[in-house]
Amino acid sequence: MDFQPFVDSIPTAACIVSVDKFENGSYGNIRIVTGNRPYLDSIERPAENVELLTRKFVPNSEYTNYLNRDLNFEDSVYRAAVLKKCIHAYAHPARFDVWFNMSFLPLSPDNGSTCYCAYIMEINFKPDAKRMSNISSEIATAVLETCIKLRSVEDFQETMDSICKDIRDLCDSEHCCILMMDTEKRKCSVLCEALSNDTKLVSMNAYLEDFYDIAETWKDTIAGSNCLIVKNEHDMEVVKERNPVWYESITSAGGKTIVLFPLEFKGELLGYIWAINFSADVADTIKETLELTSFILASELYSYRMMDKLHILSSTDMLTGVMNRNEMNNYIDALTARKSEKTVGVIFADLNGLKSVNDDIGHEAGDALLKNAANALRDVFAVHEIFRAGGDEFTVILTDVTEDELNRKAEKLREVSKKYKDLVFAVGAAYESSVNNVRTALQKADMLMYEDKKRYYELHPEKKRGVIDKRNG
Repeated sequence: MDFQPFVDSIPTAACIVSVDKFENGSYGNIRIVTGNRPYLDSIERPAENVELLTRKFVPNSEYTNYLNRDLNFEDSVYRAAVLKKCIHAYAHPARFDVWFNMSFLPLSPDNGSTCYCAYIMEINFKPDAKRMSNISSEIATAVLETCIKLRSVEDFQETMDSICKDIRDLCDSEHCCILMMDTEKRKCSVLCEALSNDTKLVSMNAYLEDFYDIAETWKDTIAGSNCLIVKNEHDMEVVKERNPVWYESITSAGGKTIVLFPLEFKGELLGYIWAINFSADVADTIKETLELTSFILASELYSYRMMDKLHILSSTDMLTGVMNRNEMNNYIDALTARKSEKTVGVIFADLNGLKSVNDDIGHEAGDALLKNAANALRDVFAVHEIFRAGGDEFTVILTDVTEDELNRKAEKLREVSKKYKDLVFAVGAAYESSVNNVRTALQKADMLMYEDKKRYYELHPEKKRGVIDKRNG
């Protein structure tokens, strides 16, 4: 059959694709039969373009001669050519900086076991909101529910847990996870996950220690597409070929089918949505829903990460890494507003001799001493309990603590500090039976710290140089 007049009548890029169907329901070679000039221009590229075709088009050639193998493209071709369904997709493949508005139209008649479809492609250089929202009511409902949850609940973790469960339900999978990627630290973390009641799969947290190296390979496994949906043994063979290490990992854990969607925003990879052992019957719905949901989630996660970074910058002392005075004041205000029955203990730890170190050795040595002070405090206390209250002053606030525990920790701090060169703390510890009296504990601890500092300088007068009693200015 001569398809050339048909594709030439289409103004946008279009081609005819054939697929060899097998009796067992699988398929063989997928070929580009012919194409109109706009389509051929899009795949006939000079040799320096490594992403696309590096030679002239030859009719009835396998499509992988011109493009990377793409399971999503193959699935759409199969459904259109063999199953005779009209398929539409609007996607942003990772290997291109454009959006593709794609249609796959079934053609008749078949030529024996060879089936045909038309592939029509339109390129958008920016995402088109109207195209993205042109979805079924079922999918629109699922996506809208995600948006509402993201905006209506103050607890972000609770929201993400709920969304993850929704995605697992959508996929009818045994396990669903949103895995975050920290490219600077080369670490993965589980933002949220959901497992079915009858699964033998274990939590993703069990694999995190060395998993970044595997997750880093997923980009190449997706091979420039916008997602990876592995719904049968045929697709799993592609994973085995592209990524044998991950194939072995996933199959040994009991994985048979995979959904994998990257979460990217403004060119930054934030993580992945992935589901294991999903229902292949709903693969089409999964793809259409998660294409849009992943776009929305990536935007939200990017904003959340930016807000988290801003919070860290505004609440953390950049030199020592502990929380700053502003965050301490906020924490004290929150404690006094709770009306809690918990006890509170406060430790003031002030560096002795910092001025002499700065004067005799230099401020770099003084900064190193401050960092060691923070390290010593972290050896004894949790990070969220430590604050740098001023130049050489640190404050520790403990809740739900006994007076004996408070004093033991104060003494432990003195002992731990001995392993750091030139590190000596003046320490004051005060206890109150109610967190509502935290400010009273702060005043008492401050007074006791200065008494301890006075005793130190009486024993070491040579260290007293430049010391000012901060209580009196």
